[in-house]
Amino acid sequence: MKIETAPFNRDIEVAVIEADGQIYAVVFPCRRVAAGWIKAASGHPVEIHPTHWREWEVSR
Repeated sequence: MKIETAPFNRDIEVAVIEADGQIYAVVFPCRRVAAGWIKAASGHPVEIHPTHWREWEVSR
């Protein structure tokens, strides 16, 4: 789903598209917060610019 629709304060999987066109998923759950993005487990900010998201599957 488009990143603009990502929910706040919920664990989600995000993906990033690199300048060369490669797409990769971030390997840990993230949360969207007012200040940007944080690592869900630690609450530490992460410097990413995701392009899309989906629900985080607990089995990962």
